Amino acid sequence: MRILGISAFYHDSAAALVEDGRIVAAAQEERFTRKKHDPSFPRHAIRYCLETAGAKLAEIDHVAFYDKPFLKFERLLETYIALAPQGFRSFQMAMPLWLKEKLFQKSLLRKHLKEFDEEIAPEKLLFTEHHLSHAASAFFPSPFDKAAVLTMDGVGEWATTSAAMGEGNRLEIFQEIHFPHSLGLLYSALTYYTGFKVNSGEYKVMGLAPYGEPKYAQLILDHLIDLKPDGSFRLDMCYFDYCTGLTMTNERFAKLFGKPVRAPDELLTSFHMDVAASIQAVLDEAVLRLTRSLASQTGARNLCLAGGVALNCVANGKVLRDGKFERIWIQPAAGDAGGAVGAALAAYHQFKGQPRPIPTGDGMSGAFLGPQFSQEEIERRLGQAGARFAVLREDEMIAATAQALADQLAVGWFQGRMEFGPRSLGARSILGDPRSPTMQKNLNLKVKYRESFRPFAPAVLREDVADWFELDSDSPYMLIVADVRREKRRAMTAAEQALFGIDKLNVARSDIPAVTHIDYSARIQTVSAATNPLFHRLLTQFKALTGCPVLVNTSFNVRGEPIVCTPEDAFRCFMGNELDLLVVGNCVLKKSEQDPALKQDYSSAFELD
Repeated sequence: MRILGISAFYHDSAAALVEDGRIVAAAQEERFTRKKHDPSFPRHAIRYCLETAGAKLAEIDHVAFYDKPFLKFERLLETYIALAPQGFRSFQMAMPLWLKEKLFQKSLLRKHLKEFDEEIAPEKLLFTEHHLSHAASAFFPSPFDKAAVLTMDGVGEWATTSAAMGEGNRLEIFQEIHFPHSLGLLYSALTYYTGFKVNSGEYKVMGLAPYGEPKYAQLILDHLIDLKPDGSFRLDMCYFDYCTGLTMTNERFAKLFGKPVRAPDELLTSFHMDVAASIQAVLDEAVLRLTRSLASQTGARNLCLAGGVALNCVANGKVLRDGKFERIWIQPAAGDAGGAVGAALAAYHQFKGQPRPIPTGDGMSGAFLGPQFSQEEIERRLGQAGARFAVLREDEMIAATAQALADQLAVGWFQGRMEFGPRSLGARSILGDPRSPTMQKNLNLKVKYRESFRPFAPAVLREDVADWFELDSDSPYMLIVADVRREKRRAMTAAEQALFGIDKLNVARSDIPAVTHIDYSARIQTVSAATNPLFHRLLTQFKALTGCPVLVNTSFNVRGEPIVCTPEDAFRCFMGNELDLLVVGNCVLKKSEQDPALKQDYSSAFELD
């Protein structure tokens, strides 16, 4: 049985194909269209999924959409009516689009799907609720036969937070918190207030938080959110504008904090760092209360997480260390893109009642579910793009790449199937030497063209993780934060300890300063030989050269650009920034040997993310 899952029309559109309960392909539309967070119908992603399965749409048993548009419309309409006459402008802008397209999503989907099958039957289309899609994406691919499931995001139809229990092929949501009360929207409101873009800048707030002090955490708890001991909560909506207006916060919110909303190009100050630290502290506490309550209610030993808030790896790390659950598994595409996977799996198990085999591992295949290219195809595509490259044997390519990294060159690394989700995990990655005290700043400013304060993640051999970090469990998806081990840290001088804000950035804090954040934390990716053998070999070779089993691993793109998908994308990005070396399959490209006429300027080629 084959089921195609689709998420679309809001942000991060995606498609996924499940065959007899196994995820065979999944990809975000943005990777093909090169439009960050592309919300459009994912025709390219669907085509990729069908081609990977060797199937036509007519041979697909069902197409599952990741939410129920009528319920979402009900929520919007009830909100506008309840708050009228406030929000008329927002209502006026939203209604024409809903009445023209979104309300009649079944017809809209059939219209788009006719591109693949002229005779698509209406009964083939299924709709799952948004939070069920998230929960299914977390539980069914997890390595657990039984687990509690917590989903937290901005909002689906009505739900913003939901708790469920999964066992075998069944999943039951038993508790929800409804709009407008939302941890995701609270965090997004502070993202907006500190001058970053909602739905993409939240991770910047998380990265900025360690530079500040949580001076405003109590202010947030006193005025913005009433957080109960069991983790349930309500927001005081008189400070927010997202129900009725066109912004996240209002003037009363700004007066509470004593400053206006920061403009995107305005200098970050200690105030903004303190606000970031404060909302992160509040989120950490809310998530801990929710997970403790869930553990107490269910008695479950395992926890699965999904929804956009589950991408907050700082909070995830605190939940793991809290120890209320023995094991935690987080969906790598925890945001709306992962809803495509969840919709397909919910349809297969919940709607069709198909059995789920006893899990023996992770059903996401390391998130390596996207397109791949043969060596012959790579050489042809690079040649047509004008690239100059050497073709090496695989062992030679590994050795040459490891040596370049040991020489502290910045390397673009393009291998195998593209990752599904927001993280590069060793298939479409930019790599660097974590021992370099200047690597973080150089990669941010000269390669990624983004803010210097943003931290980079370490990719570490799974067998060595406990020697370098205060973590001894799998973290394959870069979704757990843990501290660098004390013996790997370096003592700070009194002058260094007295530094303030961004001035802390250039202080080397450990033996691997490029991946050690200013609070000694790191967003860890463990690399297993079973899941990603080639990347594991590269790390092993780097360790043999340097004694260090860790590499800087960041996504292969520049600020505002989707992660590269094809060899051509990789070459263009390589020629548009200051990467030193590009490795695509067995092809090795040196920047110094490329045609200068192909040089591009990527420093301002994409919108602020």
